[in-house]
Amino acid sequence: MKRDHSTLKAVLIGLGALLYGASPIDLIPEILAGPLGFGDDAVVLVGAGIAIWRIMRKRSLRRATPAAP
Repeated sequence: MKRDHSTLKAVLIGLGALLYGASPIDLIPEILAGPLGFGDDAVVLVGAGIAIWRIMRKRSLRRATPAAP
């Protein structure tokens, strides 16, 4: 039986997005562009949300279909 690592993947993607938003390197666009610098944060968070949604959707579809005999 295969192990399902989808939850771990989703958690790591979420943590990565949060770490990016809190990193000192991410302050550079905010300093240079002002409020527009938060756009890169929004893109990262939306992208992470979409990736997590896709992972969890595939997981639920795998669990909903019966296993082949």
